[in-house]
Amino acid sequence: MAKLKKKFVCQQCGSDAPRWQGQCEDCGGWNTLAEESGGTVFAARHDLHSGGRALALSSLDSAIALPPRETTGIAELDRALGGGLVAGSATLIGGDPGIGKSTLLLQAAARMALRGLDVAYISGEEAADQVRLRAQRLGLGSAPVQLASATSVRDILTTLSRGDPPALLIIDSIQTMHSDLIEGAPGTVSQVRASAQELIRFAKERGTAVVLVGHVTKDGSIAGPRVLEHMVDTVLSFEGERSHQYRILRAIKNRFGGTDEIGVFAMAEQGLEEVENPSALFLTHRDENVTGATVFPALEGTRPVLVEIQALTVRLASGATPRRAVVGWDSGRLAMILAVLEARCGLSFATCEVYLNIAGGYRISDPAADLAVAAALVSALSERPVPANAVYFGELALSGEIRPVAHSALRLRESAKLGFERAMTPANVAQEKDSGGMRVEGYRTLALYVDQMLGRG
Repeated sequence: MAKLKKKFVCQQCGSDAPRWQGQCEDCGGWNTLAEESGGTVFAARHDLHSGGRALALSSLDSAIALPPRETTGIAELDRALGGGLVAGSATLIGGDPGIGKSTLLLQAAARMALRGLDVAYISGEEAADQVRLRAQRLGLGSAPVQLASATSVRDILTTLSRGDPPALLIIDSIQTMHSDLIEGAPGTVSQVRASAQELIRFAKERGTAVVLVGHVTKDGSIAGPRVLEHMVDTVLSFEGERSHQYRILRAIKNRFGGTDEIGVFAMAEQGLEEVENPSALFLTHRDENVTGATVFPALEGTRPVLVEIQALTVRLASGATPRRAVVGWDSGRLAMILAVLEARCGLSFATCEVYLNIAGGYRISDPAADLAVAAALVSALSERPVPANAVYFGELALSGEIRPVAHSALRLRESAKLGFERAMTPANVAQEKDSGGMRVEGYRTLALYVDQMLGRG
């Protein structure tokens, strides 16, 4: 006999609980559990071995064609997508409020529409006139984009199913959509999941590329159920600081291409502009006499990006507690580098305040930046500038060994293109044949580099 089932769903992580409680056991959020209808539970067990539809199984080596792609007209967006939008795919793009998600998608929609493709832009947050005003400010008012302001998924799908399906459907945003198949207010876990499922089903059945805009929480993750990221084919993260000009579009998940690819944009009066040479944003013109500044060739997917690492040390009076401040890098990794410099190289930072900054607001997670950070710290402590035409990369071990890193040749070639002539690297990179004409100086341990820099015997 069927009986009603009650459940309480966390609005942050989507986990279920049989009864209401103040704190979610999975994510630790307070007052996030809300009651939702859970359908029915059957007491009797069912035989699942009969009554189903037989599946047609195929071998792993069956012939398959690559999915066709449609370019958006924005090269940096296509790069992050892996070459363009795939027909019938679902893409989720998230980012902080005001970062430029709607602007970027409106620019892409207008360029595709001007090429003769049918594009539909559905806004659940703004009125249609507000979107038109933004398009006029961007100089895209004449683009034949089909525009509507709606929040009902049933109304949207009914409208789009009347004629030929559009090549691109943009939903801004998924948290404002509402499905009348289930109960709950827009933005709840059940509504986001159900609305996204209906839109993705439409994409798969009609061959429309669907792009969903997602809100983010205060810690930067996409709001709503985690299953939303599993449902879509591609997840893009739009990153950047409002105080800085640049924006980075990063691929986190891509079923049709590589991950960790990035597209770089700069915010201008006419919207987001593509940046073909991202290194120009993060490298500053510095005097050769400036201490504590090194250049590191970071790697984002297949794209090298040269960034400047800046370090500053300030001597304190005895007894004062030194401060460690980091912007754009891991503070725990800085503590490790300082410990290696003290234990393996004989340098003391105990009476110094240490400040480390990645220029341009860039954020680095590549462990290959260890050597560049260590060189900047030694330069700041000794007040000796490093060569202005040199780049640094290499991972440090706790023993002081400089470990090899991936894609050394790619980093060297990009550095050579931008006019750098020397590279301080792990010892094995010195035998790299494809160095782009760079003078490679390899070091087995950090102590060897520090001794050479400080002129110690």
